Amino acid sequence: MTQQIVINVPESVLQAENTNKDAFARELCLLAAVKLYELGRFSSSRAAELAGMSRVEFLMNLGRYYDVPVPDDYPWLQIVEPQFIPPELTTLDLGRGELAALAMALETPNRIVLLDDGLARRTAQASGLTVWGTLRVLLEAKSQGLTEIITSLVDQLQDSGMWLSEDIRNRILNLAGE
Repeated sequence: MTQQIVINVPESVLQAENTNKDAFARELCLLAAVKLYELGRFSSSRAAELAGMSRVEFLMNLGRYYDVPVPDDYPWLQIVEPQFIPPELTTLDLGRGELAALAMALETPNRIVLLDDGLARRTAQASGLTVWGTLRVLLEAKSQGLTEIITSLVDQLQDSGMWLSEDIRNRILNLAGE
């Protein structure tokens, strides 16, 4: 069952966007799904349902809404695919990136796996893997003298869509001595 939500959109907006109300409504649903997924309020499956597409299609569309680096711009970067993705991981509501990161970490133990997704982190920890998140990387960068302060970096992460509770933000900045 679906529910209808009415949003009043001025005709001038549709004209400026050179679109009709149906196409604009579909785009609004997709944008809402992307944002709710980004905030961690929706799983990729739930976001795909709101966007009216398959989970795979939704995940493939995410790149349109983020500034994704081009690997060729980083000659030191080596892209490696996992040899095998355990079937039990594929049943979880994880994106392609999290699945690949978990599979690679399982293939190369005694390494640190970088994950921010809550389900991916819990899965990795349950598998006995050492897990760091982006905030831990920032703390490590400061302790290694690679940056003097992390407050502005945390601000940039939040401005780009990373959701942090005020408590976590305060704890990280306190650990950094800021």
